[in-house]
Amino acid sequence: MEEEDQQNPQQRSYWSRWSKHDFFPEPTFQNLSSYKDALSHTPSRLKDRLLHRSSDSFELLQLPKQSENRMKRCLTWWDLVWLGFGSVVGSGIFVITGQATREYAGPSIVLSYAISGFSALLSVLCYTEFAVEIPVAGGSFSYLRIELGDFVAFIAAGNILLEALVGSAGLGRSWSSYFASMFRTDDTDFLRIRVKSFPDGFNLLDPIAVVVLLVANSIAMSGTRRTSVLNWIASIASVFIIVFIIIVGFVRGNTANLTPFFPFGAEGCFKAAAVVFWSYTGFDMVANMAEEAKKPSRDIPVGLIGSMSLITVVYCLMALALSMMQKYTEIDKDAAYSVAFEAIGMDWAKYLVSICALKGMTTSLLVGSMGQARYTTQIARAHMIPPWFALVHPKTGTPIYATVMVTLVSAVVALFTSLDVLSSVFSFSTLCIFMFVAIALLVRRYYVKDETPKNDLVKFLICLFVIIGSSIGISVLWNADKRGWIWYVVFGVIWLLGTLWMAFLPKHRVPKVWGVPLVPWLPALSIGINVFLIGSLGYVAFLRFFICTAVMVAYYLLVGVHATYDVAHQIEQESKTEEGNQSAS
Repeated sequence: MEEEDQQNPQQRSYWSRWSKHDFFPEPTFQNLSSYKDALSHTPSRLKDRLLHRSSDSFELLQLPKQSENRMKRCLTWWDLVWLGFGSVVGSGIFVITGQATREYAGPSIVLSYAISGFSALLSVLCYTEFAVEIPVAGGSFSYLRIELGDFVAFIAAGNILLEALVGSAGLGRSWSSYFASMFRTDDTDFLRIRVKSFPDGFNLLDPIAVVVLLVANSIAMSGTRRTSVLNWIASIASVFIIVFIIIVGFVRGNTANLTPFFPFGAEGCFKAAAVVFWSYTGFDMVANMAEEAKKPSRDIPVGLIGSMSLITVVYCLMALALSMMQKYTEIDKDAAYSVAFEAIGMDWAKYLVSICALKGMTTSLLVGSMGQARYTTQIARAHMIPPWFALVHPKTGTPIYATVMVTLVSAVVALFTSLDVLSSVFSFSTLCIFMFVAIALLVRRYYVKDETPKNDLVKFLICLFVIIGSSIGISVLWNADKRGWIWYVVFGVIWLLGTLWMAFLPKHRVPKVWGVPLVPWLPALSIGINVFLIGSLGYVAFLRFFICTAVMVAYYLLVGVHATYDVAHQIEQESKTEEGNQSAS
Protein backbone atom coordinates (compact mmCIF):
# COMPACT_ATOMS: atom_id res chain seq x y z
CA MET A 1 0.00 0.00 0.00
CA GLU A 2 2.86 2.37 0.91
CA GLU A 3 4.55 1.69 -2.44
CA GLU A 4 1.31 2.58 -4.23
CA ASP A 5 1.09 5.85 -2.28
CA GLN A 6 4.62 6.72 -3.31
CA GLN A 7 3.90 6.10 -6.96
CA ASN A 8 0.57 7.99 -7.05
CA PRO A 9 0.79 10.77 -4.47
CA GLN A 10 -1.76 13.01 -6.19
CA GLN A 11 -4.43 10.29 -5.96
CA ARG A 12 -4.29 10.51 -2.18
CA SER A 13 -6.19 13.02 -0.08
CA TYR A 14 -4.28 16.14 0.97
CA TRP A 15 -5.02 15.24 4.59
CA SER A 16 -3.77 11.65 4.41
CA ARG A 17 -0.05 12.37 3.92
CA TRP A 18 1.33 10.93 7.13
CA SER A 19 3.64 8.13 6.01
CA LYS A 20 7.39 8.18 6.62
CA HIS A 21 7.91 8.60 2.88
CA ASP A 22 5.98 11.89 2.91
CA PHE A 23 8.41 13.38 5.42
CA PHE A 24 11.70 11.68 4.47
CA PRO A 25 11.49 10.26 0.92
CA GLU A 26 15.26 10.49 0.28
CA PRO A 27 17.35 7.25 0.05
CA THR A 28 19.49 8.37 3.01
CA PHE A 29 16.58 7.98 5.42
CA GLN A 30 15.16 4.67 4.21
CA ASN A 31 16.62 2.81 7.19
CA LEU A 32 19.23 3.10 9.93
CA SER A 33 21.90 1.41 7.86
CA SER A 34 21.52 3.83 4.92
CA TYR A 35 21.59 6.79 7.32
CA LYS A 36 24.82 5.59 8.97
CA ASP A 37 26.38 5.15 5.54
CA ALA A 38 25.35 8.68 4.56
CA LEU A 39 26.84 10.12 7.75
CA SER A 40 30.18 8.48 6.92
CA HIS A 41 30.18 10.43 3.64
CA THR A 42 29.27 13.77 5.23
CA PRO A 43 32.59 15.53 4.29
CA SER A 44 32.29 14.70 0.58
CA ARG A 45 28.59 15.51 0.50
CA LEU A 46 29.19 18.80 2.30
CA LYS A 47 31.84 19.71 -0.27
CA ASP A 48 29.39 18.90 -3.06
CA ARG A 49 26.73 21.14 -1.50
CA LEU A 50 29.17 23.98 -0.83
CA LEU A 51 30.11 24.10 -4.51
CA HIS A 52 26.59 23.60 -5.87
CA ARG A 53 24.53 26.50 -7.21
CA SER A 54 20.95 26.26 -8.37
CA SER A 55 19.62 27.89 -11.56
CA ASP A 56 16.75 30.19 -12.50
CA SER A 57 15.03 27.47 -14.53
CA PHE A 58 15.36 24.88 -11.76
CA GLU A 59 13.78 27.18 -9.15
CA LEU A 60 11.05 28.28 -11.56
CA LEU A 61 10.19 25.00 -13.29
CA GLN A 62 11.40 22.02 -11.28
CA LEU A 63 10.91 22.89 -7.61
CA PRO A 64 7.23 23.93 -7.84
CA LYS A 65 6.43 20.37 -8.93
CA GLN A 66 7.22 19.25 -5.38
CA SER A 67 4.03 21.00 -4.23
CA GLU A 68 1.89 18.80 -6.55
CA ASN A 69 -0.63 21.67 -6.94
CA ARG A 70 0.22 25.13 -8.25
CA MET A 71 -0.45 28.34 -6.35
CA LYS A 72 -3.01 30.56 -8.08
CA ARG A 73 -1.92 33.69 -10.00
CA CYS A 74 -4.49 36.08 -8.61
CA LEU A 75 -2.62 39.22 -7.44
CA THR A 76 -2.23 42.57 -9.24
CA TRP A 77 0.05 45.55 -8.52
CA TRP A 78 -2.79 47.06 -6.47
CA ASP A 79 -2.87 43.97 -4.25
CA LEU A 80 0.92 44.01 -3.87
CA VAL A 81 1.05 47.71 -2.92
CA TRP A 82 -1.45 47.17 -0.14
CA LEU A 83 0.10 43.85 0.86
CA GLY A 84 3.34 45.81 1.28
CA PHE A 85 1.58 48.50 3.28
CA GLY A 86 -0.39 46.02 5.37
CA SER A 87 2.59 43.82 6.12
CA VAL A 88 4.91 46.65 7.15
CA VAL A 89 2.73 49.30 8.82
CA GLY A 90 1.81 47.72 12.13
CA SER A 91 4.75 45.38 12.37
CA GLY A 92 6.99 48.13 13.70
CA ILE A 93 5.72 51.66 14.12
CA PHE A 94 3.14 50.55 16.70
CA VAL A 95 5.33 47.79 18.13
CA ILE A 96 8.90 48.91 18.69
CA THR A 97 8.86 52.73 18.46
CA GLY A 98 8.15 53.19 22.15
CA GLN A 99 11.04 51.04 23.31
CA ALA A 100 13.51 52.46 20.76
CA THR A 101 12.59 56.07 21.59
CA ARG A 102 12.74 55.68 25.36
CA GLU A 103 15.83 53.50 25.66
CA TYR A 104 18.01 54.36 22.65
CA ALA A 105 17.28 57.46 20.60
CA GLY A 106 14.89 59.94 22.21
CA PRO A 107 13.52 62.45 19.65
CA SER A 108 16.26 61.45 17.18
CA ILE A 109 14.10 58.38 16.53
CA VAL A 110 12.98 60.35 13.47
CA LEU A 111 16.49 60.08 12.01
CA SER A 112 16.64 56.43 13.08
CA TYR A 113 13.58 55.71 10.96
CA ALA A 114 15.01 57.70 8.04
CA ILE A 115 18.30 55.73 8.19
CA SER A 116 16.53 52.39 8.40
CA GLY A 117 14.12 53.43 5.65
CA PHE A 118 16.96 54.29 3.30
CA SER A 119 18.63 50.96 4.02
CA ALA A 120 15.33 49.15 3.49
CA LEU A 121 14.78 50.92 0.18
CA LEU A 122 18.19 49.75 -1.05
CA SER A 123 17.25 46.21 -0.06
CA VAL A 124 13.90 46.61 -1.82
CA LEU A 125 15.69 47.49 -5.05
CA CYS A 126 17.85 44.36 -4.78
CA TYR A 127 14.82 42.19 -4.01
CA THR A 128 12.86 43.66 -6.91
CA GLU A 129 15.43 42.71 -9.56
CA PHE A 130 15.48 39.13 -8.31
CA ALA A 131 11.70 38.88 -7.87
CA VAL A 132 11.03 40.08 -11.42
CA GLU A 133 13.38 37.53 -13.00
CA ILE A 134 12.73 34.68 -10.53
CA PRO A 135 9.07 35.01 -9.47
CA VAL A 136 8.90 32.08 -7.06
CA ALA A 137 7.63 31.68 -3.51
CA GLY A 138 11.08 31.28 -1.99
CA GLY A 139 12.12 34.92 -2.06
CA SER A 140 15.62 35.46 -0.70
CA PHE A 141 16.12 31.72 -0.14
CA SER A 142 15.86 31.05 -3.88
CA TYR A 143 17.95 34.09 -4.80
CA LEU A 144 20.80 33.03 -2.51
CA ARG A 145 20.59 29.40 -3.60
CA ILE A 146 21.11 30.46 -7.19
CA GLU A 147 23.95 32.93 -6.63
CA LEU A 148 25.73 31.91 -3.40
CA GLY A 149 25.06 28.19 -3.21
CA ASP A 150 23.17 25.68 -1.10
CA PHE A 151 24.98 26.15 2.22
CA VAL A 152 24.63 29.94 2.35
CA ALA A 153 21.01 29.55 1.27
CA PHE A 154 20.41 27.10 4.11
CA ILE A 155 21.87 29.47 6.71
CA ALA A 156 19.62 32.15 5.25
CA ALA A 157 16.70 29.71 5.28
CA GLY A 158 17.23 29.01 8.95
CA ASN A 159 17.30 32.72 9.68
CA ILE A 160 14.25 33.24 7.45
CA LEU A 161 12.34 30.74 9.56
CA LEU A 162 13.72 32.32 12.74
CA GLU A 163 12.62 35.73 11.44
CA ALA A 164 9.16 34.37 10.66
CA LEU A 165 8.68 32.79 14.06
CA VAL A 166 10.12 35.67 16.05
CA GLY A 167 8.30 38.30 13.97
CA SER A 168 4.91 36.64 14.39
CA ALA A 169 5.49 36.11 18.09
CA GLY A 170 6.51 39.75 18.56
CA LEU A 171 3.41 40.99 16.77
CA GLY A 172 1.22 38.72 18.86
CA ARG A 173 2.77 40.06 22.09
CA SER A 174 2.38 43.67 20.99
CA TRP A 175 -1.24 43.06 19.92
CA SER A 176 -1.89 41.89 23.44
CA SER A 177 -0.18 45.00 24.93
CA TYR A 178 -2.22 47.41 22.84
CA PHE A 179 -5.42 45.56 23.64
CA ALA A 180 -4.60 45.77 27.36
CA SER A 181 -3.82 49.50 27.07
CA MET A 182 -7.41 50.15 26.05
CA PHE A 183 -8.42 49.18 29.60
CA ARG A 184 -5.39 50.05 31.75
CA THR A 185 -2.55 52.30 30.61
CA ASP A 186 -0.61 51.98 33.87
CA ASP A 187 -0.01 48.25 33.42
CA THR A 188 -0.13 46.78 29.91
CA ASP A 189 0.92 43.37 31.31
CA PHE A 190 -2.16 42.90 33.48
CA LEU A 191 -3.73 40.39 31.06
CA ARG A 192 -0.58 38.25 31.08
CA ILE A 193 0.11 35.46 33.56
CA ARG A 194 3.24 35.99 35.68
CA VAL A 195 5.27 32.90 36.58
CA LYS A 196 7.85 33.84 39.20
CA SER A 197 9.91 30.68 38.75
CA PHE A 198 10.69 31.54 35.09
CA PRO A 199 13.62 33.87 34.21
CA ASP A 200 13.01 37.53 33.32
CA GLY A 201 11.99 38.00 29.70
CA PHE A 202 10.20 34.63 29.70
CA ASN A 203 8.04 34.85 32.81
CA LEU A 204 4.95 36.66 31.46
CA LEU A 205 2.72 34.13 29.70
CA ASP A 206 0.51 35.65 27.00
CA PRO A 207 -2.48 33.47 26.00
CA ILE A 208 -4.12 36.37 24.10
CA ALA A 209 -1.15 36.52 21.72
CA VAL A 210 -1.59 32.82 21.03
CA VAL A 211 -5.28 33.22 20.17
CA VAL A 212 -4.56 36.15 17.83
CA LEU A 213 -1.91 34.16 15.97
CA LEU A 214 -4.22 31.18 15.54
CA VAL A 215 -7.08 33.31 14.17
CA ALA A 216 -4.92 35.36 11.75
CA ASN A 217 -3.19 32.30 10.34
CA SER A 218 -6.47 30.46 9.91
CA ILE A 219 -7.73 33.29 7.71
CA ALA A 220 -4.49 33.24 5.68
CA MET A 221 -4.93 29.52 5.02
CA SER A 222 -8.40 30.03 3.54
CA GLY A 223 -7.16 31.61 0.29
CA THR A 224 -4.72 34.19 -1.09
CA ARG A 225 -7.22 36.38 -2.94
CA ARG A 226 -9.63 36.53 -0.02
CA THR A 227 -6.85 37.52 2.39
CA SER A 228 -5.56 40.17 -0.04
CA VAL A 229 -8.96 41.85 -0.43
CA LEU A 230 -9.47 41.87 3.32
CA ASN A 231 -6.00 43.39 3.78
CA TRP A 232 -6.33 46.27 1.33
CA ILE A 233 -9.77 47.27 2.58
CA ALA A 234 -8.49 47.35 6.15
CA SER A 235 -5.25 49.14 5.14
CA ILE A 236 -7.07 51.93 3.30
CA ALA A 237 -9.22 52.48 6.40
CA SER A 238 -6.11 52.70 8.60
CA VAL A 239 -4.60 55.41 6.36
CA PHE A 240 -7.24 57.85 7.59
CA ILE A 241 -6.40 57.09 11.23
CA ILE A 242 -2.67 57.48 10.55
CA VAL A 243 -3.30 60.90 9.00
CA PHE A 244 -5.30 61.78 12.13
CA ILE A 245 -2.40 60.72 14.39
CA ILE A 246 0.08 62.85 12.45
CA ILE A 247 -2.14 65.94 12.36
CA VAL A 248 -2.96 65.78 16.08
CA GLY A 249 0.67 65.17 16.96
CA PHE A 250 1.75 68.29 15.09
CA VAL A 251 -1.14 70.46 16.35
CA ARG A 252 -1.28 69.35 20.00
CA GLY A 253 2.38 68.43 20.39
CA ASN A 254 5.04 70.55 22.06
CA THR A 255 8.32 71.23 20.26
CA ALA A 256 10.00 71.55 23.67
CA ASN A 257 9.74 67.76 23.93
CA LEU A 258 12.24 67.50 21.06
CA THR A 259 15.00 68.82 23.32
CA PRO A 260 17.50 67.27 23.78
CA PHE A 261 17.30 65.79 20.31
CA PHE A 262 20.17 63.32 20.87
CA PRO A 263 19.86 62.40 24.59
CA PHE A 264 21.82 59.18 24.03
CA GLY A 265 24.20 60.63 21.44
CA ALA A 266 24.64 59.55 17.85
CA GLU A 267 25.36 56.02 19.10
CA GLY A 268 21.82 55.77 20.44
CA CYS A 269 20.38 57.02 17.16
CA PHE A 270 22.19 54.33 15.16
CA LYS A 271 21.40 51.61 17.69
CA ALA A 272 17.74 52.58 17.45
CA ALA A 273 18.01 52.46 13.65
CA ALA A 274 19.15 48.85 13.90
CA VAL A 275 16.30 47.96 16.25
CA VAL A 276 13.53 49.80 14.38
CA PHE A 277 14.60 48.12 11.16
CA TRP A 278 11.97 45.65 12.34
CA SER A 279 9.45 48.33 11.38
CA TYR A 280 10.38 47.93 7.70
CA THR A 281 10.44 44.18 7.57
CA GLY A 282 7.55 42.63 5.76
CA PHE A 283 8.29 43.92 2.27
CA ASP A 284 10.20 40.70 1.62
CA MET A 285 6.91 38.90 2.24
CA VAL A 286 5.57 40.71 -0.84
CA ALA A 287 8.49 39.32 -2.86
CA ASN A 288 7.38 35.87 -1.70
CA MET A 289 4.02 36.45 -3.34
CA ALA A 290 5.69 36.74 -6.78
CA GLU A 291 4.57 33.24 -7.75
CA GLU A 292 0.98 34.42 -7.38
CA ALA A 293 1.35 37.76 -9.23
CA LYS A 294 -0.47 37.99 -12.57
CA LYS A 295 2.27 40.09 -14.26
CA PRO A 296 5.43 39.88 -12.12
CA SER A 297 7.50 42.19 -14.37
CA ARG A 298 5.05 45.06 -13.78
CA ASP A 299 3.32 44.27 -10.52
CA ILE A 300 6.38 43.57 -8.35
CA PRO A 301 8.39 46.80 -8.98
CA VAL A 302 5.29 48.97 -8.48
CA GLY A 303 4.21 47.03 -5.41
CA LEU A 304 7.58 46.92 -3.65
CA ILE A 305 9.14 50.29 -4.47
CA GLY A 306 5.88 52.25 -4.32
CA SER A 307 4.79 50.92 -0.94
CA MET A 308 8.24 51.25 0.68
CA SER A 309 8.70 54.88 -0.41
CA LEU A 310 5.31 55.80 1.04
CA ILE A 311 5.92 53.88 4.26
CA THR A 312 9.26 55.61 4.95
CA VAL A 313 7.65 59.05 4.80
CA VAL A 314 4.73 57.91 6.98
CA TYR A 315 7.06 56.42 9.61
CA CYS A 316 9.19 59.55 9.93
CA LEU A 317 6.11 61.74 10.34
CA MET A 318 4.56 59.40 12.91
CA ALA A 319 7.81 59.18 14.92
CA LEU A 320 8.06 62.97 14.95
CA ALA A 321 4.43 63.31 16.05
CA LEU A 322 5.02 60.88 18.96
CA SER A 323 8.16 62.72 20.08
CA MET A 324 6.26 66.03 20.14
CA MET A 325 3.27 64.67 22.06
CA GLN A 326 5.25 63.27 24.97
CA LYS A 327 8.72 63.58 26.50
CA TYR A 328 10.84 60.60 25.49
CA THR A 329 11.36 59.63 29.17
CA GLU A 330 7.60 59.24 29.62
CA ILE A 331 6.79 57.29 26.44
CA ASP A 332 5.34 53.83 27.10
CA LYS A 333 7.55 51.08 25.72
CA ASP A 334 4.75 48.71 24.67
CA ALA A 335 1.78 50.91 23.69
CA ALA A 336 3.41 54.25 22.93
CA TYR A 337 0.79 55.98 20.81
CA SER A 338 -2.33 55.21 22.81
CA VAL A 339 -0.66 56.26 26.07
CA ALA A 340 0.66 59.46 24.43
CA PHE A 341 -2.86 60.53 23.43
CA GLU A 342 -4.02 60.05 26.99
CA ALA A 343 -1.11 62.20 28.16
CA ILE A 344 -2.28 65.18 26.05
CA GLY A 345 -5.83 64.92 27.36
CA MET A 346 -7.43 63.09 24.46
CA ASP A 347 -8.51 59.98 26.30
CA TRP A 348 -11.09 59.05 23.66
CA ALA A 349 -8.44 59.15 20.91
CA LYS A 350 -6.37 56.45 22.56
CA TYR A 351 -9.12 53.96 21.69
CA LEU A 352 -9.04 55.03 18.05
CA VAL A 353 -5.24 54.73 18.00
CA SER A 354 -5.33 51.34 19.70
CA ILE A 355 -7.89 50.08 17.19
CA CYS A 356 -5.65 51.29 14.34
CA ALA A 357 -2.64 49.65 15.92
CA LEU A 358 -4.52 46.41 16.43
CA LYS A 359 -5.73 46.54 12.82
CA GLY A 360 -2.19 47.20 11.59
CA MET A 361 -0.74 44.34 13.56
CA THR A 362 -3.54 42.04 12.46
CA THR A 363 -2.94 42.74 8.75
CA SER A 364 0.80 42.35 9.36
CA LEU A 365 0.09 38.94 10.83
CA LEU A 366 -2.14 38.06 7.88
CA VAL A 367 0.38 39.06 5.21
CA GLY A 368 3.28 37.75 7.28
CA SER A 369 1.57 34.40 7.58
CA MET A 370 1.15 34.23 3.80
CA GLY A 371 4.77 35.14 3.13
CA GLN A 372 6.26 32.96 5.86
CA ALA A 373 4.35 29.94 4.65
CA ARG A 374 5.63 30.49 1.11
CA TYR A 375 9.21 30.80 2.35
CA THR A 376 8.75 27.53 4.18
CA THR A 377 7.18 25.96 1.09
CA GLN A 378 10.19 26.73 -1.12
CA ILE A 379 12.63 25.55 1.55
CA ALA A 380 10.65 22.30 1.78
CA ARG A 381 10.58 21.99 -2.02
CA ALA A 382 14.39 21.93 -1.87
CA HIS A 383 14.16 19.18 0.82
CA MET A 384 16.10 21.22 3.38
CA ILE A 385 13.15 20.50 5.63
CA PRO A 386 10.68 17.63 5.00
CA PRO A 387 8.90 18.07 1.62
CA TRP A 388 5.59 17.44 3.40
CA PHE A 389 5.57 21.17 4.20
CA ALA A 390 5.69 22.01 0.47
CA LEU A 391 2.30 20.52 -0.34
CA VAL A 392 -0.27 23.02 -1.64
CA HIS A 393 -3.95 22.37 -1.02
CA PRO A 394 -5.78 21.78 -4.34
CA LYS A 395 -8.81 23.95 -3.46
CA THR A 396 -7.39 26.88 -1.47
CA GLY A 397 -4.14 27.04 -3.45
CA THR A 398 -2.30 27.70 -0.18
CA PRO A 399 0.44 25.71 1.62
CA ILE A 400 -1.63 24.74 4.66
CA TYR A 401 0.93 22.42 6.28
CA ALA A 402 3.65 25.08 6.13
CA THR A 403 1.28 27.68 7.59
CA VAL A 404 0.31 25.40 10.46
CA MET A 405 3.95 24.71 11.31
CA VAL A 406 4.86 28.41 11.45
CA THR A 407 1.69 29.18 13.42
CA LEU A 408 2.19 26.58 16.15
CA VAL A 409 5.86 27.33 16.77
CA SER A 410 5.37 31.11 16.80
CA ALA A 411 2.43 30.68 19.19
CA VAL A 412 4.66 28.81 21.64
CA VAL A 413 7.36 31.52 21.38
CA ALA A 414 4.75 34.27 21.84
CA LEU A 415 3.38 32.58 24.94
CA PHE A 416 6.68 32.83 26.83
CA THR A 417 9.01 35.45 25.30
CA SER A 418 8.98 39.22 25.93
CA LEU A 419 9.19 41.86 23.19
CA ASP A 420 12.70 43.15 23.98
CA VAL A 421 14.17 39.65 23.69
CA LEU A 422 12.42 39.07 20.37
CA SER A 423 13.34 42.40 18.73
CA SER A 424 17.14 42.05 18.85
CA VAL A 425 17.10 38.50 17.44
CA PHE A 426 14.70 39.52 14.71
CA SER A 427 16.72 42.57 13.58
CA PHE A 428 19.97 40.60 13.42
CA SER A 429 18.47 37.86 11.24
CA THR A 430 16.75 40.32 8.93
CA LEU A 431 19.79 42.55 8.42
CA CYS A 432 21.99 39.52 7.66
CA ILE A 433 19.57 38.26 5.01
CA PHE A 434 19.34 41.69 3.36
CA MET A 435 23.14 41.92 3.31
CA PHE A 436 23.37 38.49 1.66
CA VAL A 437 20.81 39.50 -0.99
CA ALA A 438 22.87 42.60 -1.88
CA ILE A 439 25.98 40.41 -2.18
CA ALA A 440 24.02 37.92 -4.32
CA LEU A 441 22.95 40.72 -6.66
CA LEU A 442 26.58 41.73 -7.24
CA VAL A 443 27.49 38.08 -7.88
CA ARG A 444 24.60 37.79 -10.34
CA ARG A 445 25.77 40.79 -12.34
CA TYR A 446 29.50 40.00 -12.36
CA TYR A 447 29.72 36.20 -12.36
CA VAL A 448 28.08 33.69 -14.69
CA LYS A 449 29.20 30.09 -14.41
CA ASP A 450 31.26 28.82 -17.34
CA GLU A 451 31.20 32.30 -18.94
CA THR A 452 33.12 34.63 -16.62
CA PRO A 453 36.91 34.41 -17.14
CA LYS A 454 38.81 33.29 -14.06
CA ASN A 455 40.81 36.51 -14.03
CA ASP A 456 37.61 38.60 -13.89
CA LEU A 457 36.25 36.38 -11.12
CA VAL A 458 39.37 36.86 -8.99
CA LYS A 459 39.22 40.64 -9.42
CA PHE A 460 35.53 40.67 -8.51
CA LEU A 461 36.11 38.59 -5.37
CA ILE A 462 38.91 40.94 -4.27
CA CYS A 463 36.62 43.95 -4.72
CA LEU A 464 33.81 42.22 -2.83
CA PHE A 465 36.18 41.34 0.00
CA VAL A 466 37.36 44.96 0.19
CA ILE A 467 33.77 46.27 0.31
CA ILE A 468 32.71 43.87 3.06
CA GLY A 469 35.97 44.22 5.00
CA SER A 470 35.94 48.02 5.00
CA SER A 471 32.26 48.01 6.04
CA ILE A 472 33.11 45.75 8.98
CA GLY A 473 36.05 48.01 9.84
CA ILE A 474 33.83 51.10 10.09
CA SER A 475 31.29 49.21 12.21
CA VAL A 476 34.00 47.95 14.58
CA LEU A 477 35.45 51.45 14.97
CA TRP A 478 32.06 52.91 15.78
CA ASN A 479 31.16 50.26 18.34
CA ALA A 480 34.61 50.49 19.94
CA ASP A 481 33.88 54.19 20.65
CA LYS A 482 36.66 55.36 18.37
CA ARG A 483 35.55 58.83 17.31
CA GLY A 484 38.70 60.14 15.62
CA TRP A 485 37.92 60.91 11.98
CA ILE A 486 41.20 59.61 10.49
CA TRP A 487 40.41 55.89 10.60
CA TYR A 488 36.87 56.46 9.36
CA VAL A 489 38.32 58.29 6.36
CA VAL A 490 40.79 55.45 5.77
CA PHE A 491 38.13 52.74 5.76
CA GLY A 492 35.75 54.96 3.80
CA VAL A 493 38.38 55.50 1.10
CA ILE A 494 39.07 51.74 1.01
CA TRP A 495 35.31 51.08 0.53
CA LEU A 496 35.19 53.74 -2.19
CA LEU A 497 38.20 52.31 -4.06
CA GLY A 498 36.86 48.75 -3.84
CA THR A 499 33.50 49.82 -5.24
CA LEU A 500 35.11 52.00 -7.91
CA TRP A 501 37.34 49.14 -9.07
CA MET A 502 34.31 46.85 -9.27
CA ALA A 503 32.48 49.49 -11.33
CA PHE A 504 35.16 49.20 -14.01
CA LEU A 505 34.95 45.40 -14.18
CA PRO A 506 32.89 43.94 -17.06
CA LYS A 507 29.38 42.80 -16.13
CA HIS A 508 28.55 39.32 -17.42
CA ARG A 509 24.78 39.47 -16.98
CA VAL A 510 22.27 42.17 -17.94
CA PRO A 511 18.78 42.26 -16.35
CA LYS A 512 16.14 41.06 -18.79
CA VAL A 513 13.25 43.19 -17.55
CA TRP A 514 14.08 45.44 -14.59
CA GLY A 515 17.41 46.11 -12.95
CA VAL A 516 18.83 47.96 -9.94
CA PRO A 517 20.33 51.29 -11.09
CA LEU A 518 23.89 52.39 -10.24
CA VAL A 519 25.37 48.90 -9.80
CA PRO A 520 27.68 48.29 -7.96
CA TRP A 521 27.22 51.49 -5.93
CA LEU A 522 23.73 50.91 -4.51
CA PRO A 523 24.24 47.22 -3.58
CA ALA A 524 27.65 48.07 -2.06
CA LEU A 525 26.03 50.85 -0.04
CA SER A 526 23.33 48.43 1.08
CA ILE A 527 26.04 46.02 2.29
CA GLY A 528 27.78 48.82 4.19
CA ILE A 529 24.64 50.09 5.92
CA ASN A 530 23.43 46.61 6.87
CA VAL A 531 26.84 45.67 8.31
CA PHE A 532 26.91 48.93 10.27
CA LEU A 533 23.41 48.36 11.67
CA ILE A 534 24.28 44.76 12.59
CA GLY A 535 27.28 46.03 14.52
CA SER A 536 25.02 48.42 16.46
CA LEU A 537 22.85 45.67 17.93
CA GLY A 538 25.14 44.75 20.82
CA TYR A 539 26.79 41.67 22.29
CA VAL A 540 23.65 39.85 23.43
CA ALA A 541 22.10 39.95 19.94
CA PHE A 542 25.32 38.48 18.47
CA LEU A 543 25.34 35.73 21.10
CA ARG A 544 21.72 34.76 20.48
CA PHE A 545 22.25 34.85 16.72
CA PHE A 546 25.33 32.60 16.78
CA ILE A 547 23.70 30.10 19.14
CA CYS A 548 20.73 29.81 16.76
CA THR A 549 23.06 29.51 13.76
CA ALA A 550 25.07 26.76 15.50
CA VAL A 551 21.86 24.78 15.98
CA MET A 552 21.02 25.29 12.28
CA VAL A 553 24.46 24.05 11.17
CA ALA A 554 24.12 20.94 13.36
CA TYR A 555 20.75 20.18 11.74
CA TYR A 556 22.24 20.76 8.29
CA LEU A 557 25.09 18.32 8.88
CA LEU A 558 22.77 15.65 10.28
CA VAL A 559 19.81 16.06 7.91
CA GLY A 560 19.84 18.90 5.36
CA VAL A 561 23.07 18.13 3.53
CA HIS A 562 22.04 14.50 2.93
CA ALA A 563 18.49 15.25 1.82
CA THR A 564 19.56 17.94 -0.67
CA TYR A 565 22.45 15.78 -1.91
CA ASP A 566 20.10 12.87 -2.63
CA VAL A 567 17.56 15.07 -4.40
CA ALA A 568 20.16 16.87 -6.52
CA HIS A 569 21.76 13.66 -7.71
CA GLN A 570 18.41 11.97 -8.26
CA ILE A 571 17.30 14.84 -10.52
CA GLU A 572 20.66 14.77 -12.29
CA GLN A 573 20.28 11.03 -12.93
CA GLU A 574 16.73 11.50 -14.22
CA SER A 575 17.93 14.22 -16.60
CA LYS A 576 20.65 11.92 -17.97
CA THR A 577 18.10 9.13 -18.41
CA GLU A 578 15.74 11.45 -20.32
CA GLU A 579 18.60 12.63 -22.55
CA GLY A 580 19.55 9.01 -23.21
CA ASN A 581 15.98 8.09 -24.11
CA GLN A 582 15.73 11.05 -26.47
CA SER A 583 19.01 10.09 -28.16
CA ALA A 584 17.87 6.51 -28.55
CA SER A 585 14.57 7.56 -30.12
